[in-house]
Formats: sequence, C-alpha cells, structure tokens
Amino acid sequence: MASVQPIRAARPEPVSLHTHAMDNLKFIRDTMERAGSFTAVPGWGGVAMGVSALLATLIASRQSSTESWLTTWLFEGAFAIALGALAMMRKASRAKVPLLSAPARKFLLSFAPPLMVGALLTLVLYRAGLTGAIPGTWLLLYGTGVVTGGTFSVRIVPVMGLCFMLIGAVALFCPLAWGTAFLGAGFGGLHLIFGIIIARRYGG
Repeated sequence: MASVQPIRAARPEPVSLHTHAMDNLKFIRDTMERAGSFTAVPGWGGVAMGVSALLATLIASRQSSTESWLTTWLFEGAFAIALGALAMMRKASRAKVPLLSAPARKFLLSFAPPLMVGALLTLVLYRAGLTGAIPGTWLLLYGTGVVTGGTFSVRIVPVMGLCFMLIGAVALFCPLAWGTAFLGAGFGGLHLIFGIIIARRYGG
C-alpha cells in the first residue's frame, strides 16, 4: 500500500533581480528629482502678481497715449518682479530651502535672460514705432523664461510658461488696441490660475 505524502504549500515566486533593481532605480530617480528641483516658486505670490496685473490692466485701458500706456505696464512689471522675489524668499525661508542652492541658481539663470532680452527689445520696438508687437513679445519671452526656469522646478511651472507663450504668439499678430486685454489675460489671469494651483499643491 502506497504511503500518503503531505501536500507542501506552494512557495511564493521570488522577486526577480531585474524587478528589484528597477524599483530601486525608480526610487533613486524620484529622490534625485525632488532634491534637484527648486520648489520655492511662490503660489500665493503668483496670485498677488495676478491681482496687480489686473489692476494695471484697468489703469492701462484708460490711458490716452502710447507712452502713458507703456509707462503703466513698465511700473507694473517692476512691481511684479519685486513682489515675486519677496514671495519667493518668504516661501524658501518657510521651507528652509536656500536661495543659493544649485536648483535655485539654475532656475534663476534660466529665467533671467529672456526677461533681459524682453527689456532690450521693448526699447528697440518702441524706437522703431512697433509698439503693437510689445505685448506679444513680453508674453512670449516671459513664457520662455518660465519654461526654461521651470525645468528645474515643479512640473506645473513649465506648463504655465507654455500657456504664456501661446497667448503671446496670438497677441504678436494683433493690434496694440488688443494688447491690454492679452496682457491682462496672461499676467493677470494665468498668474491667478496657476498661482492657486501651485499654492495648493506645493505648499503656498
């Protein structure tokens, strides 16, 4: 008579070395991406910049000359840059992120050149009597700076930059009379929308 052998429990399949290695690589890559990202882009600061841009839109729409219109927006640009820098320093301080860290330097060095080019082209376009191209140029170059700087920040930042570039591309082929509306939609509307998203998802 044959003896009865006990049924052995099925052993679980061992995790392959390849799968284990891929999981480790994914963890390392995600950690490096977080460490290499500049996360102090200010959400609420962007909202404040959007509000100031909408106020500038209202003021600029009431100006009777191109010079006064341009002056209004230049003051707004300077104010918005100062506002954004202050908000960035406050967020970095709260998050204990040094503003001179490698990701921060990469962000600023990528963001600043398009703005300097925009300032130079503003003078050139004004002297050439091509003021109708100024709103589109501003929006395109600001968007370019946000995209290039945003490659060292959270993913939503380059998306915002692309939206600025899209509005700027349309504005570039429209008359100056429409420029105020485009500037309000870009610097006002997009800053408000993306500022709220960044503030809620990325800590203020």
